[in-house]
Amino acid sequence: MSLSVIYAILFYAATLLLIVGVTRKIIIYARTPAPLKIPTTPAPLTKSGVAWRLTKEVVFFRSLFNANKWIWLFGWLFHVGLLLVLLRHLRYVTEPVWTWVVLLQPFGKYAAFAMLFGLFGLWARRFLVDRIRYITSPSDHLMLMLLIGIGLSGLGMTYIDHTDIVSMKTFMLGLMYFDLQPMPSNPFLIVHLSLVVTLMIIFPISKLIHAPGLFFSPTRNQVDDARDVRHVAGWTAK
Repeated sequence: MSLSVIYAILFYAATLLLIVGVTRKIIIYARTPAPLKIPTTPAPLTKSGVAWRLTKEVVFFRSLFNANKWIWLFGWLFHVGLLLVLLRHLRYVTEPVWTWVVLLQPFGKYAAFAMLFGLFGLWARRFLVDRIRYITSPSDHLMLMLLIGIGLSGLGMTYIDHTDIVSMKTFMLGLMYFDLQPMPSNPFLIVHLSLVVTLMIIFPISKLIHAPGLFFSPTRNQVDDARDVRHVAGWTAK
C-alpha cells in the first residue's frame, strides 16, 4: 500500500477510537453517582457560581495557581500554547480559511515554543521533585515524551525541512471528504503524523482524559448547599 493509503486508514481508525473512547468515558463519568456533598471549600452557593468556578479552573487553572506557582506556569504555558497550535492547524481542514484563523497564524507558530517550554518544565519536575518522582510511573514519562515529540517534529517542518503545505492540506481535505489524495513524504511530517495518531489512540485510556473529567469532579461541580438541600446519591434516587 502507498503511504497515503496507510495514513488514511490510520487516521480513520484513530478518529473512530478517539470519539468512541472519549464518549464512553464521558458517559461513565456522567452515570457515576456522587454519594456525598464534597465541594472543595470555599465553594460557590449557586449553580452560576459553580459555572464561574469551573470557568476559572479551565481557563486560568486557579487551584493549581494557589497550590504551586511554578507548576501553574509550566502547565498554563503548555495548555495555552497547545490551544493556539491546534487552532492554527484549522487552516489545513477549512477552505476557505476563516479570517480569524489567518490572523492567528503568527501567534500559533510561536506558541509551539511556549508549549514545549511548559512540557519540559513539567517533565523536569518529575525528576527533580522527590514526592512527584515517587508517584511518577513510566506512562507519565511516555506521555510527556509523546507530546514533546509532536511539538519538536512540528517545529522541524517549520524551521528545518519545510514540507509541501499545499499538498498536506489537499490530503487532509481529502480525508474529510473521503477523496484520498497523495500525502507528502517529508520525514518530519511522517514522524509528526505518526505521533499524532498514537496520541489519538491512547488518549481515552490515558491520564490525558482528565480534560473532560474535570467537569465531572464533585469537588468542583457541586453547589455548597448541604444545609439547605438534602443530597441524594444516584443509586438511592427513585
